[in-house]
Amino acid sequence: MKSLQEVLRDWEAVIGLEVHCALTKLETKMFCGCKLEFGAEPNTHTCPVCLGLPGALPVPNKAAIESIVLAGLATNCGISKRSMFYRKGYLYPDMPKSFQVTQGPIAFCMNGYLDVRMEGEAANERVDLPEAQGKDGVYIARIGIQRIHLEEDAGKMVHIGGGEGRIAGATHSLVDYNRAGTPLIELVTRPELRTPGEARQFMQKLRQVFLALGISDCSMEKGSLRADGNISLRRRGSAQLGVKTELKNINSFKHLHDGLAYEICRQAEMLESGGEIRQETCHWDPGARRTIVMRVKEAADDYRMFPDPDLAPFDLSDEFVECVRARLPELPDQKAVRFAGDFGVPDSDARRLVERQDLAEFFEACMAFAAEDAAKLGKPIANLLLNDVQATVSADESLDLAASPLSPTRAVALARLLIEGTISTRQGKEVLAAIFAEDKDPDAIVEERGMKQVNDATAIEAAVDAVLAANTTQVEQYRAGKKGILGFLVGQCMKAMEGQGNPRLISQQLARKLDAE
Repeated sequence: MKSLQEVLRDWEAVIGLEVHCALTKLETKMFCGCKLEFGAEPNTHTCPVCLGLPGALPVPNKAAIESIVLAGLATNCGISKRSMFYRKGYLYPDMPKSFQVTQGPIAFCMNGYLDVRMEGEAANERVDLPEAQGKDGVYIARIGIQRIHLEEDAGKMVHIGGGEGRIAGATHSLVDYNRAGTPLIELVTRPELRTPGEARQFMQKLRQVFLALGISDCSMEKGSLRADGNISLRRRGSAQLGVKTELKNINSFKHLHDGLAYEICRQAEMLESGGEIRQETCHWDPGARRTIVMRVKEAADDYRMFPDPDLAPFDLSDEFVECVRARLPELPDQKAVRFAGDFGVPDSDARRLVERQDLAEFFEACMAFAAEDAAKLGKPIANLLLNDVQATVSADESLDLAASPLSPTRAVALARLLIEGTISTRQGKEVLAAIFAEDKDPDAIVEERGMKQVNDATAIEAAVDAVLAANTTQVEQYRAGKKGILGFLVGQCMKAMEGQGNPRLISQQLARKLDAE
């Protein structure tokens, strides 16, 4: 099978995403008062409405409608003033009513877009960009959003005895209806994504936006955020769409990327060997690193959709939409611009900070505490968070940064010690680890361990002179043009000063003496 890059030189991938996001921040389900609670005992949060019992009438959740309008406004969608719910035929045990309540042709949110910045390895997947657009290996992909509609989720099937909890090989299946009726928004993109990298970056950015809005926990592990990927190929230069396949229920960014990449290569191999692509729904198997056919794709007519007779059409007033608009928070792109402008954080670091809500909120708290020194401390604190702190938090999934021993006041104090040269970068890592392990202030740790750097020029000069006198061979090599030997000499000075010398001042002293003679 050819590589992705080889395939994309001859074929254009046409990718569309259907992103499902459960509105987990709400208290109750979409059409009843049952509590939303992840991990509750099976079938403990159900009622006649979400179980589809005869005579039970649904009542729409106003907070869910406010949430989807927020999502639409944040993704540049137009808000439909009039829309309605439909019944979609759904014959499977996890939907007890045998139909799903969803929106029809007109959704609450229509015709939006998100701009996605592509750079690095993800940007290199795109082989057809004009040089001006892909300058410096960076480009902006504007991904159209066809609609965002509101619907109810199905229950959860649990298959017993099969491999990896799947129905294949299972001896029997159980169903938990706690999730049935959970408010769910589905965002459908236009088929404007061209690489697996674009699909992955779009999903990551959308997750950042939804987290900022506070409408969902967006946990792919728990299933509150998942995606279906539709993929087809056409020869470069052709306008005719090919037959698509669908990757169903992808629950991680990596799986989305890898599944799409595999399907692109598989379809290309099939077409180039004279075969035909069938419209199928597939499952991505990350262990085998291949797609597995689940079923032949249904057509729209198979769902037999019609307006729900129990739910009246919606007429959203201008006043309602504007009240929701007033609740829009600062979105990730806006926050990154502010971090760069107000606190001197490099653009790339600012974008990385807002990718994780916990880091962005912690950085904000640090800047508030730093007050008039915020602009001076912004860059070193961003470096601290993006490197050492993020590594510590990532290594321990149970660690909550907001409740950890590293408070914003301690982070600011540590940054001051670093920029004032009181401790070295290496010592800063040691102090940070001690804060997490011992729950102590940075100044106390430095004092207890005798870590303060020697900044006295006389003491440093004495150490430098002694090292130069003891390493005449290396001195001659440096003056002969081997400038890299400076690092060795700095190390010798640090050793002579028992690690307490300021390496920056030592390096300056060495360079001045070596270059002067």
